[in-house]
Amino acid sequence: MDWGLESRMARIIRPSTGRGVMLAVDHGYFMGPTNHLEVPSKTIAPIVDYCDSLMLTRGVLRTSVPASSAVPVVLRVSGGSSIIGKDLSNERITTGMREAVRLNASAVAMSIFVGAAYEQKTLVGLGKLVDEASEVGMPVLAVTAVGKELEKRDARYLSLACRIAAEFGANMVKTYYCEDFEKVVESCPVPIIVAGGPKVSEREALELVHNSVSAGAAGVDMGRNIWQSDRPVPMIKAVRSIVHDNASVDEALELVNSS
Repeated sequence: MDWGLESRMARIIRPSTGRGVMLAVDHGYFMGPTNHLEVPSKTIAPIVDYCDSLMLTRGVLRTSVPASSAVPVVLRVSGGSSIIGKDLSNERITTGMREAVRLNASAVAMSIFVGAAYEQKTLVGLGKLVDEASEVGMPVLAVTAVGKELEKRDARYLSLACRIAAEFGANMVKTYYCEDFEKVVESCPVPIIVAGGPKVSEREALELVHNSVSAGAAGVDMGRNIWQSDRPVPMIKAVRSIVHDNASVDEALELVNSS
């Protein structure tokens, strides 16, 4: 691995634990002003210092994150369809590699839609993005998006999607947790980051984190289950305690409840 690429990866996944806590605030690129993310700067400011990396678009980065921030950026570079459109899988690259370097990104992220109508477009796009990223030592995070088809979240499908992403050259893969998740991890030769998914109870969210890392995930990328929480700072601290300190669900939940 090239030094620059390895250095950027180490900003996202801590070498000391082999894990990372990513904070997702990129929802607006297809969902618009999501609940509790209407003013991104107000959402991000109280919790940004507790994450290992921040996943967002260039627009939110420029307008809502101080340039003095030391938190590594995972830059969302794909898009093109909205939540009211006909097909969320109709995405393509929307942000170039020169822009990612100019913004001092530590990685770039794009969605792939395996089995969807625009599967080929997103997979070919991933291959091209890896080519461009490799030239500048930039890691690529492939997001195994399922759009509105939540029934695809099983080990067989996710193993297929994650393996394809790795075969196309992705350095990391973001996917969903599922039953038999160990099989997904075993069949993917690059680190897997688990998506936080829809808002659930605090215990359920922390159980997701615990189950994910226990099954071999290299971390989580949580959004709504942190910044839609009534206690976002204690919640992200609780997530960190599981990911980096191997806290139990009950121990992590106590951090939330004692705040």
